[in-house]
Amino acid sequence: MQTGKINVQTENIFPIIKKFLYSDHEIFLRELVSNAVDATKKLKAFSSMGEFKGEIGKTTINVVLDKKAKTLTISDKGIGMTADEIVKYITQIAFSGAEEFITKYKDKVDANAMIGHFGLGFYSAFMVAKEVEIISLSFKEGAKAARWTCDGSPEYKLEETKKEGRGTDIVLHIADDSTEFLEDARIETLLKKYCRFLPEEIKFGTKKEWVNDGDKKDKDGNPEQKEIEVDNIISNPTPLWTKKPAELSDEDYKNFYRELYPMNFEEPLFWIHLNVDYPFNLTGVLYFPKLKNNFEAPKDKIQLYSNQVFVTDNVEHVVPDFLMLLRGVIDSPDIPLNVSRSYLQADGNVKKISTHITKKVADKLEELFKKDRADFEQKWNDIKVFVEYGILSDEKFNEKAQKLVLLTNTQKAHFTLEEYEAKIKPTQTDKDKKLIYLYSNNVSEQHSYIQAAQDRGYDVLLFDTPLDPHFIGKLESTLKEVAFVRVDSDTVDKLIKKEDAPVSKLSEEQKKELQPIIEDIISKEKYTVVLESLSEKEAPMLITRPEFMRRMKDMSALGGGMSFYGDMPDMYNLVVNTNHPLISKILEEHSPEKRKAMSKQAADLALLSQGLLKGEELTQFIKRSVALID
Repeated sequence: MQTGKINVQTENIFPIIKKFLYSDHEIFLRELVSNAVDATKKLKAFSSMGEFKGEIGKTTINVVLDKKAKTLTISDKGIGMTADEIVKYITQIAFSGAEEFITKYKDKVDANAMIGHFGLGFYSAFMVAKEVEIISLSFKEGAKAARWTCDGSPEYKLEETKKEGRGTDIVLHIADDSTEFLEDARIETLLKKYCRFLPEEIKFGTKKEWVNDGDKKDKDGNPEQKEIEVDNIISNPTPLWTKKPAELSDEDYKNFYRELYPMNFEEPLFWIHLNVDYPFNLTGVLYFPKLKNNFEAPKDKIQLYSNQVFVTDNVEHVVPDFLMLLRGVIDSPDIPLNVSRSYLQADGNVKKISTHITKKVADKLEELFKKDRADFEQKWNDIKVFVEYGILSDEKFNEKAQKLVLLTNTQKAHFTLEEYEAKIKPTQTDKDKKLIYLYSNNVSEQHSYIQAAQDRGYDVLLFDTPLDPHFIGKLESTLKEVAFVRVDSDTVDKLIKKEDAPVSKLSEEQKKELQPIIEDIISKEKYTVVLESLSEKEAPMLITRPEFMRRMKDMSALGGGMSFYGDMPDMYNLVVNTNHPLISKILEEHSPEKRKAMSKQAADLALLSQGLLKGEELTQFIKRSVALID
């Protein structure tokens, strides 16, 4: 057996770091500013422990862009470093100063307060810089300033220098292929994206503002204004989720929503404040936007932070799919990240966090339902898609949501599952003791069918969201002895079978004679002619759509329409009421031309009632109708 040590060639390290350390080169700014925050927090920790006796003073982190010199500088007033510490923490790749600090002072500081844990963040600078300088002065008494320079090769220079005040300046000499990072707008955008909620004040240059010019008035008596330069403060060191819910008002939550999503002009319906410290750390605020029937996830996604550092807005590993319809912020130091903090790894902690968030959301909905039923019903159309998606995709949520899910009928009344069962049981139980839930997906298009059902004393539900075909299937598998039937899927007598159908006035011979007459005036590829003995009061011909095929096609459409059912053409039944007087007259008519015209007019009326008569067929129908009126 042979043992040995892997030999890492230092000259190969930097090209790898430059190309592969981070998926996005823009991450360098987040890493360097985060390091500056850590240095500042360490100083404050030393001060609280009595190991630093001096004045902390103002600890704003400054980001300065010099286009002429082609440099970007990140300056802090934290603990700084001695020359020996630069060698220890910078020249030893992956030696994390934050990790060492936490280990040494584990009983005196909060480990979660330190952002950096990897020791590689500093080297992200070489992805955009051809040379990097570190100018640092330690907080330690008698320390001397040190200057470290490196051009991206394994060679570096370290020398004594002069620096006013403790802290560290990281100076990036931007490479020729990264000049985008010499633009003010680019840097400000990145700072606002990654650093706007860091727990220290971040300043990026100045900006101009208009203020009142003392007591001066203009000719109209209004205060005169003057333009002044003020610090361009990027960050909000104490974002709303770091505060206690008891300290916050509804207006505070709404203002923070506007801060997160300045281009979104609709206020959230309600929100959930997350605050957990055991068995994992989790804070945040989740907002419920108005969804209506839109199944698409909002463009403004949930943002994931780690110790107030922006990580990503791709949080599918942290929250269940249905919660992706929400907006807001989640912050947890317990979520494992790869070296770039850009991709999440699904482990035990993540699963626990996901489960907890699901529970909190379900609890909040239940609380709102019990607290103010009327207000919950008013919001229902805006959150219905969210609740349905949760029921379909998450069994834990489904268990809790069963008590608060609402069914809405075509009269816009709302019922819980239990309430609705009690309402329709006396009238909508069929002869086989099965409870039939009638529904419509378009009140306007299916008005005649809804009216016919209501005339029989039946109630009709409204299911008009993209998820409803799947949701109906879920309810059928959950509820016992229940079937959902769309109101236009059959004639009203057959929607809920109470007894045997009325006796047909036509003999079997007459039916055989009628069948080809009707089939001759309708498209056989799209319509199936069905002869049924209905009430004389029903229309002579009706259009129905088989429930199974229609539902399968609707479900396929949500998945992109690529399944077997999704590719199939629409199929309908043309139901001929053999007991209607017009049908008897068609059979009694001796002229084949007149018989065909009568049949065609009756069939077109049925098609017209469902919006299925179009193009040339509609034009010909109108001409015939005018001729008949004449």
